Amino acid sequence: MRYFPPWLILLGALTALGPLSIDMYLPSFPAIAHSLGSNTGSVQLTLASFFTGLALGQAIYGPFSDRFGRKPPLYFGLIVYILASIGCAIASDVNQLIVLRFLQALGGCSGMVIARAVVRDRCNVQDSAKAFSTLMLIMGLAPILAPLAGGWMLGVLGWRSIFAFQALFAAGCLLSLHFSFKESHDTQHSSALELGKVLKGYGTLLIDKEYMHHTMTGAFIMSGFFGYIAGSPFIIIELFGVAPENYGWVFGSNAAGFIISGQLNARLLKNNNTEAIVKHALWLPALSGLGLLLLQITGLLNFPLLLIGLFVFIASTGFITPNTGAMAMKNHGKQAGLASALMGTLQFGCATLAGLMIGVWHDGTPLPLLTLLAICGGGAWLLNRVGHPRLLVANS
Repeated sequence: MRYFPPWLILLGALTALGPLSIDMYLPSFPAIAHSLGSNTGSVQLTLASFFTGLALGQAIYGPFSDRFGRKPPLYFGLIVYILASIGCAIASDVNQLIVLRFLQALGGCSGMVIARAVVRDRCNVQDSAKAFSTLMLIMGLAPILAPLAGGWMLGVLGWRSIFAFQALFAAGCLLSLHFSFKESHDTQHSSALELGKVLKGYGTLLIDKEYMHHTMTGAFIMSGFFGYIAGSPFIIIELFGVAPENYGWVFGSNAAGFIISGQLNARLLKNNNTEAIVKHALWLPALSGLGLLLLQITGLLNFPLLLIGLFVFIASTGFITPNTGAMAMKNHGKQAGLASALMGTLQFGCATLAGLMIGVWHDGTPLPLLTLLAICGGGAWLLNRVGHPRLLVANS
Protein backbone atom coordinates (compact mmCIF):
# COMPACT_ATOMS: atom_id res chain seq x y z
CA MET A 1 0.00 0.00 0.00
CA ARG A 2 1.32 3.45 -0.92
CA TYR A 3 1.92 5.52 2.19
CA PHE A 4 -0.23 8.49 1.06
CA PRO A 5 -2.74 7.22 -1.52
CA PRO A 6 -5.28 9.90 -2.53
CA TRP A 7 -8.23 7.99 -1.08
CA LEU A 8 -6.51 7.87 2.31
CA ILE A 9 -5.80 11.61 2.24
CA LEU A 10 -9.51 12.23 1.66
CA LEU A 11 -10.40 9.90 4.53
CA GLY A 12 -7.96 11.82 6.71
CA ALA A 13 -9.68 15.09 5.82
CA LEU A 14 -13.09 13.58 6.60
CA THR A 15 -11.84 12.23 9.91
CA ALA A 16 -10.33 15.63 10.71
CA LEU A 17 -13.78 17.25 10.62
CA GLY A 18 -14.30 16.19 14.23
CA PRO A 19 -11.17 17.68 15.82
CA LEU A 20 -11.36 20.68 13.47
CA SER A 21 -14.89 21.40 14.70
CA ILE A 22 -13.82 21.02 18.34
CA ASP A 23 -10.44 22.72 18.53
CA MET A 24 -10.87 25.61 16.13
CA TYR A 25 -13.47 27.53 18.10
CA LEU A 26 -12.11 26.93 21.62
CA PRO A 27 -10.32 30.33 21.77
CA SER A 28 -13.57 32.10 20.83
CA PHE A 29 -15.70 31.04 23.84
CA PRO A 30 -15.59 34.46 25.55
CA ALA A 31 -16.28 36.28 22.27
CA ILE A 32 -19.25 34.02 21.47
CA ALA A 33 -20.67 34.54 24.96
CA HIS A 34 -20.36 38.32 24.64
CA SER A 35 -21.77 38.41 21.10
CA LEU A 36 -24.80 36.27 21.94
CA GLY A 37 -25.47 37.90 25.30
CA SER A 38 -24.74 34.71 27.20
CA ASN A 39 -22.03 33.34 29.50
CA THR A 40 -19.08 31.01 29.04
CA GLY A 41 -20.87 28.18 30.86
CA SER A 42 -23.69 28.23 28.32
CA VAL A 43 -21.23 28.35 25.44
CA GLN A 44 -19.49 25.28 26.88
CA LEU A 45 -22.77 23.43 26.35
CA THR A 46 -22.17 23.81 22.61
CA LEU A 47 -19.12 21.58 23.07
CA ALA A 48 -21.10 19.07 25.14
CA SER A 49 -23.85 18.96 22.49
CA PHE A 50 -21.21 18.34 19.81
CA PHE A 51 -19.72 15.42 21.78
CA THR A 52 -23.22 13.99 22.23
CA GLY A 53 -23.88 14.23 18.50
CA LEU A 54 -20.60 12.44 17.75
CA ALA A 55 -21.49 9.60 20.11
CA LEU A 56 -25.07 9.11 18.87
CA GLY A 57 -24.62 9.83 15.19
CA GLN A 58 -22.07 7.12 14.54
CA ALA A 59 -24.59 4.36 15.26
CA ILE A 60 -26.69 5.57 12.31
CA TYR A 61 -24.19 5.65 9.47
CA GLY A 62 -22.66 2.19 9.86
CA PRO A 63 -25.73 0.10 8.91
CA PHE A 64 -26.59 2.46 6.04
CA SER A 65 -23.07 2.26 4.63
CA ASP A 66 -23.15 -1.57 4.74
CA ARG A 67 -26.44 -1.56 2.83
CA PHE A 68 -26.06 1.31 0.35
CA GLY A 69 -22.28 1.69 0.07
CA ARG A 70 -19.83 4.12 1.62
CA LYS A 71 -20.47 7.17 -0.59
CA PRO A 72 -24.23 7.84 -0.16
CA PRO A 73 -24.08 8.25 3.65
CA LEU A 74 -21.03 10.48 3.22
CA TYR A 75 -22.96 12.70 0.80
CA PHE A 76 -25.77 13.01 3.33
CA GLY A 77 -23.48 13.61 6.31
CA LEU A 78 -21.39 16.26 4.59
CA ILE A 79 -24.45 18.16 3.37
CA VAL A 80 -25.89 18.15 6.92
CA TYR A 81 -22.53 19.34 8.26
CA ILE A 82 -22.28 22.17 5.71
CA LEU A 83 -25.81 23.42 6.38
CA ALA A 84 -25.33 23.20 10.17
CA SER A 85 -22.01 25.07 9.91
CA ILE A 86 -23.66 27.86 7.96
CA GLY A 87 -26.38 27.92 10.63
CA CYS A 88 -23.73 28.24 13.36
CA ALA A 89 -22.18 31.16 11.50
CA ILE A 90 -25.46 33.10 11.52
CA ALA A 91 -26.85 31.93 14.89
CA SER A 92 -28.52 34.69 16.88
CA ASP A 93 -28.56 33.12 20.36
CA VAL A 94 -26.70 30.43 22.28
CA ASN A 95 -29.61 27.96 22.28
CA GLN A 96 -29.62 27.96 18.49
CA LEU A 97 -25.88 27.38 18.54
CA ILE A 98 -26.27 24.41 20.91
CA VAL A 99 -28.79 22.73 18.59
CA LEU A 100 -26.80 23.52 15.45
CA ARG A 101 -23.59 22.16 16.97
CA PHE A 102 -25.43 18.90 17.68
CA LEU A 103 -26.54 18.75 14.03
CA GLN A 104 -23.03 19.63 12.91
CA ALA A 105 -21.70 16.63 14.84
CA LEU A 106 -24.40 14.34 13.42
CA GLY A 107 -23.22 15.26 9.93
CA GLY A 108 -19.48 15.34 10.60
CA CYS A 109 -19.30 11.97 12.32
CA SER A 110 -20.20 10.23 9.05
CA GLY A 111 -16.59 10.63 7.91
CA MET A 112 -15.24 9.18 11.14
CA VAL A 113 -17.38 6.03 10.90
CA ILE A 114 -17.05 5.39 7.19
CA ALA A 115 -13.29 6.11 7.10
CA ARG A 116 -12.69 3.08 9.34
CA ALA A 117 -15.03 0.97 7.22
CA VAL A 118 -13.28 1.96 3.97
CA VAL A 119 -9.90 1.07 5.45
CA ARG A 120 -11.29 -2.35 6.40
CA ASP A 121 -12.70 -2.74 2.87
CA ARG A 122 -9.32 -2.13 1.28
CA CYS A 123 -6.71 -3.41 3.76
CA ASN A 124 -5.69 -6.43 5.83
CA VAL A 125 -4.94 -6.10 9.57
CA GLN A 126 -1.33 -4.91 9.26
CA ASP A 127 -2.11 -2.52 6.42
CA SER A 128 -5.18 -1.30 8.30
CA ALA A 129 -3.03 -0.33 11.27
CA LYS A 130 -0.63 1.48 8.92
CA ALA A 131 -3.55 3.24 7.25
CA PHE A 132 -4.96 4.31 10.61
CA SER A 133 -1.54 5.70 11.51
CA THR A 134 -1.57 7.73 8.30
CA LEU A 135 -5.07 8.97 9.14
CA MET A 136 -3.73 10.06 12.52
CA LEU A 137 -0.98 12.05 10.81
CA ILE A 138 -3.51 13.92 8.68
CA MET A 139 -6.16 14.43 11.32
CA GLY A 140 -3.54 15.08 14.00
CA LEU A 141 -2.59 18.31 12.26
CA ALA A 142 -6.00 19.71 13.26
CA PRO A 143 -5.24 20.02 17.01
CA ILE A 144 -1.98 21.79 16.12
CA LEU A 145 -3.27 24.20 13.50
CA ALA A 146 -6.93 24.63 14.48
CA PRO A 147 -6.51 26.61 17.73
CA LEU A 148 -3.91 28.86 16.12
CA ALA A 149 -6.00 29.39 12.98
CA GLY A 150 -9.12 29.87 15.07
CA GLY A 151 -7.41 32.48 17.23
CA TRP A 152 -6.21 34.36 14.14
CA MET A 153 -9.61 34.27 12.47
CA LEU A 154 -11.25 35.38 15.71
CA GLY A 155 -9.03 38.45 15.89
CA VAL A 156 -9.24 39.39 12.21
CA LEU A 157 -12.65 38.24 11.00
CA GLY A 158 -14.66 37.42 14.13
CA TRP A 159 -15.91 34.12 15.55
CA ARG A 160 -18.55 33.56 12.88
CA SER A 161 -15.82 33.20 10.24
CA ILE A 162 -14.65 30.03 12.00
CA PHE A 163 -17.89 28.22 11.19
CA ALA A 164 -17.90 29.65 7.67
CA PHE A 165 -14.45 28.14 7.15
CA GLN A 166 -15.66 24.78 8.44
CA ALA A 167 -18.50 24.86 5.90
CA LEU A 168 -16.03 25.59 3.08
CA PHE A 169 -13.68 22.80 4.24
CA ALA A 170 -16.54 20.29 4.21
CA ALA A 171 -17.63 21.53 0.78
CA GLY A 172 -14.14 20.79 -0.51
CA CYS A 173 -14.37 17.28 0.93
CA LEU A 174 -17.76 16.82 -0.75
CA LEU A 175 -16.37 17.79 -4.16
CA SER A 176 -13.38 15.50 -3.73
CA LEU A 177 -15.66 12.65 -2.67
CA HIS A 178 -17.82 13.07 -5.75
CA PHE A 179 -15.09 13.42 -8.35
CA SER A 180 -12.17 11.33 -7.09
CA PHE A 181 -13.38 8.66 -4.66
CA LYS A 182 -14.37 5.18 -5.85
CA GLU A 183 -16.91 3.11 -3.95
CA SER A 184 -15.16 0.44 -1.85
CA HIS A 185 -18.11 -1.65 -0.71
CA ASP A 186 -20.00 -4.21 -2.82
CA THR A 187 -23.71 -3.64 -2.20
CA GLN A 188 -25.00 -6.27 -4.68
CA HIS A 189 -25.09 -8.98 -2.03
CA SER A 190 -26.14 -6.76 0.87
CA SER A 191 -29.34 -7.72 2.65
CA ALA A 192 -32.24 -5.33 3.12
CA LEU A 193 -31.85 -2.74 5.85
CA GLU A 194 -34.13 -3.91 8.67
CA LEU A 195 -34.13 -2.64 12.24
CA GLY A 196 -34.25 -6.16 13.66
CA LYS A 197 -31.20 -7.25 11.68
CA VAL A 198 -29.32 -4.09 12.65
CA LEU A 199 -30.05 -4.61 16.34
CA LYS A 200 -29.11 -8.28 16.04
CA GLY A 201 -25.85 -7.27 14.39
CA TYR A 202 -25.06 -4.87 17.22
CA GLY A 203 -25.95 -7.58 19.73
CA THR A 204 -23.58 -10.04 18.05
CA LEU A 205 -20.77 -7.50 18.24
CA LEU A 206 -21.47 -6.73 21.90
CA ILE A 207 -20.93 -10.38 22.86
CA ASP A 208 -17.87 -10.78 20.63
CA LYS A 209 -15.10 -10.94 23.25
CA GLU A 210 -12.26 -10.05 20.91
CA TYR A 211 -14.10 -7.13 19.31
CA MET A 212 -15.20 -5.71 22.65
CA HIS A 213 -11.75 -6.18 24.20
CA HIS A 214 -9.99 -4.09 21.57
CA THR A 215 -12.84 -1.57 21.33
CA MET A 216 -12.93 -0.93 25.08
CA THR A 217 -9.14 -0.74 25.35
CA GLY A 218 -9.37 2.06 22.81
CA ALA A 219 -12.31 3.56 24.75
CA PHE A 220 -10.21 3.90 27.91
CA ILE A 221 -7.48 5.73 26.01
CA MET A 222 -9.92 7.96 24.11
CA SER A 223 -11.67 8.85 27.37
CA GLY A 224 -8.37 10.05 28.78
CA PHE A 225 -7.77 12.04 25.59
CA PHE A 226 -11.17 13.77 25.79
CA GLY A 227 -10.69 14.42 29.49
CA TYR A 228 -7.44 16.15 28.60
CA ILE A 229 -9.24 18.33 26.03
CA ALA A 230 -11.90 19.28 28.58
CA GLY A 231 -9.67 19.79 31.61
CA SER A 232 -6.27 20.99 30.42
CA PRO A 233 -7.23 24.59 29.46
CA PHE A 234 -8.25 25.39 33.05
CA ILE A 235 -5.16 23.77 34.57
CA ILE A 236 -2.65 25.24 32.14
CA ILE A 237 -4.16 28.72 31.80
CA GLU A 238 -5.79 29.35 35.19
CA LEU A 239 -3.61 27.36 37.59
CA PHE A 240 -0.20 27.65 35.94
CA GLY A 241 -0.67 31.09 34.38
CA VAL A 242 -0.02 30.35 30.70
CA ALA A 243 -1.44 33.15 28.55
CA PRO A 244 -4.55 32.05 26.57
CA GLU A 245 -2.89 32.95 23.28
CA ASN A 246 -0.01 30.61 24.15
CA TYR A 247 -2.19 27.65 25.13
CA GLY A 248 -2.29 26.57 21.48
CA TRP A 249 1.45 25.94 21.56
CA VAL A 250 1.13 23.58 24.54
CA PHE A 251 -1.86 21.87 22.96
CA GLY A 252 -0.03 21.66 19.64
CA SER A 253 3.13 20.14 21.12
CA ASN A 254 1.10 17.28 22.57
CA ALA A 255 -0.68 16.85 19.24
CA ALA A 256 2.76 16.69 17.58
CA GLY A 257 3.68 13.85 19.93
CA PHE A 258 0.47 12.11 18.89
CA ILE A 259 1.43 12.47 15.22
CA ILE A 260 5.04 11.35 15.69
CA SER A 261 4.07 8.23 17.63
CA GLY A 262 1.53 7.36 14.94
CA GLN A 263 4.23 7.46 12.29
CA LEU A 264 6.62 5.45 14.45
CA ASN A 265 3.83 2.93 14.86
CA ALA A 266 3.56 2.58 11.08
CA ARG A 267 7.29 1.81 10.91
CA LEU A 268 7.15 -0.64 13.81
CA LEU A 269 4.43 -2.58 12.03
CA LYS A 270 6.93 -3.63 9.39
CA ASN A 271 8.55 -6.03 11.87
CA ASN A 272 6.03 -6.29 14.72
CA ASN A 273 2.41 -7.33 15.00
CA THR A 274 -0.30 -5.04 16.30
CA GLU A 275 -0.90 -7.00 19.49
CA ALA A 276 2.72 -6.80 20.64
CA ILE A 277 2.91 -3.04 20.03
CA VAL A 278 -0.26 -2.40 22.05
CA LYS A 279 0.91 -4.62 24.92
CA HIS A 280 4.12 -2.65 25.34
CA ALA A 281 2.68 0.79 24.55
CA LEU A 282 -0.02 0.55 27.24
CA TRP A 283 2.66 0.98 29.89
CA LEU A 284 3.00 4.63 28.79
CA PRO A 285 -0.48 5.96 29.66
CA ALA A 286 -0.65 3.77 32.76
CA LEU A 287 2.63 5.03 34.22
CA SER A 288 2.14 8.65 33.17
CA GLY A 289 -1.45 8.80 34.46
CA LEU A 290 -0.66 7.14 37.78
CA GLY A 291 2.56 9.14 38.11
CA LEU A 292 0.80 12.49 37.63
CA LEU A 293 -1.86 11.55 40.19
CA LEU A 294 0.80 10.52 42.73
CA LEU A 295 2.68 13.79 42.20
CA GLN A 296 -0.54 15.75 42.77
CA ILE A 297 -1.42 13.85 45.95
CA THR A 298 2.07 14.27 47.40
CA GLY A 299 2.23 17.96 46.49
CA LEU A 300 5.24 17.48 44.21
CA LEU A 301 3.52 18.37 40.94
CA ASN A 302 5.01 21.31 39.05
CA PHE A 303 4.49 22.68 35.56
CA PRO A 304 7.39 20.90 33.80
CA LEU A 305 6.38 17.53 35.29
CA LEU A 306 2.78 18.15 34.29
CA LEU A 307 3.79 18.89 30.70
CA ILE A 308 5.97 15.78 30.52
CA GLY A 309 3.23 13.54 31.91
CA LEU A 310 0.56 14.94 29.59
CA PHE A 311 2.87 14.62 26.59
CA VAL A 312 3.60 10.94 27.34
CA PHE A 313 -0.10 10.11 27.82
CA ILE A 314 -1.28 11.88 24.66
CA ALA A 315 1.63 10.67 22.52
CA SER A 316 0.97 7.05 23.56
CA THR A 317 -2.39 7.13 21.80
CA GLY A 318 -0.55 7.05 18.47
CA PHE A 319 0.72 3.57 19.30
CA ILE A 320 -2.55 2.27 20.73
CA THR A 321 -5.65 3.50 18.91
CA PRO A 322 -4.62 2.58 15.32
CA ASN A 323 -3.79 -0.97 16.40
CA THR A 324 -6.80 -1.58 18.64
CA GLY A 325 -9.04 -0.25 15.87
CA ALA A 326 -7.48 -2.55 13.28
CA MET A 327 -7.70 -5.60 15.57
CA ALA A 328 -11.33 -4.89 16.47
CA MET A 329 -12.33 -4.63 12.79
CA LYS A 330 -10.32 -7.53 11.39
CA ASN A 331 -13.05 -10.21 11.58
CA HIS A 332 -15.92 -8.00 10.44
CA GLY A 333 -15.33 -7.28 6.77
CA LYS A 334 -18.93 -7.99 5.71
CA GLN A 335 -20.31 -5.61 8.33
CA ALA A 336 -17.44 -3.16 8.58
CA GLY A 337 -19.80 -0.20 8.73
CA LEU A 338 -21.76 -1.69 11.62
CA ALA A 339 -18.59 -2.62 13.51
CA SER A 340 -17.10 0.83 12.94
CA ALA A 341 -20.32 2.52 14.06
CA LEU A 342 -20.57 0.58 17.31
CA MET A 343 -16.89 1.17 18.02
CA GLY A 344 -17.32 4.91 17.55
CA THR A 345 -20.50 5.05 19.62
CA LEU A 346 -18.96 3.14 22.52
CA GLN A 347 -15.67 5.02 22.47
CA PHE A 348 -17.14 8.49 22.04
CA GLY A 349 -19.88 7.68 24.55
CA CYS A 350 -17.25 6.81 27.17
CA ALA A 351 -15.21 9.86 26.20
CA THR A 352 -18.26 12.11 26.56
CA LEU A 353 -18.87 10.75 30.07
CA ALA A 354 -15.22 11.43 30.89
CA GLY A 355 -15.59 15.03 29.76
CA LEU A 356 -18.75 15.42 31.84
CA MET A 357 -16.96 13.99 34.86
CA ILE A 358 -14.30 16.68 34.54
CA GLY A 359 -16.98 19.35 34.51
CA VAL A 360 -19.05 17.97 37.38
CA TRP A 361 -16.03 17.29 39.60
CA HIS A 362 -14.47 20.70 39.06
CA ASP A 363 -12.78 21.63 42.35
CA GLY A 364 -10.25 24.24 41.25
CA THR A 365 -7.32 21.77 41.27
CA PRO A 366 -5.72 19.38 38.75
CA LEU A 367 -7.06 16.42 40.76
CA PRO A 368 -10.14 15.60 38.61
CA LEU A 369 -8.20 15.42 35.35
CA LEU A 370 -5.23 13.56 36.82
CA THR A 371 -7.52 11.04 38.52
CA LEU A 372 -9.27 10.43 35.21
CA LEU A 373 -5.95 9.94 33.40
CA ALA A 374 -4.85 7.45 36.04
CA ILE A 375 -8.13 5.51 35.76
CA CYS A 376 -8.04 5.50 31.96
CA GLY A 377 -4.37 4.62 31.59
CA GLY A 378 -4.40 2.03 34.35
CA GLY A 379 -7.75 0.63 33.20
CA ALA A 380 -6.53 0.12 29.63
CA TRP A 381 -3.38 -1.62 30.87
CA LEU A 382 -5.37 -3.83 33.25
CA LEU A 383 -7.92 -4.76 30.59
CA ASN A 384 -5.12 -5.78 28.24
CA ARG A 385 -3.53 -7.97 30.92
CA VAL A 386 -6.52 -9.69 32.52
CA GLY A 387 -9.34 -9.21 30.01
CA HIS A 388 -7.71 -10.44 26.79
CA PRO A 389 -9.96 -12.93 24.94
CA ARG A 390 -7.23 -15.55 24.82
CA LEU A 391 -6.75 -15.33 28.57
CA LEU A 392 -10.51 -15.58 29.10
CA VAL A 393 -10.67 -18.69 26.94
CA ALA A 394 -7.67 -20.23 28.69
CA ASN A 395 -9.20 -19.64 32.11
CA SER A 396 -12.70 -20.84 31.20
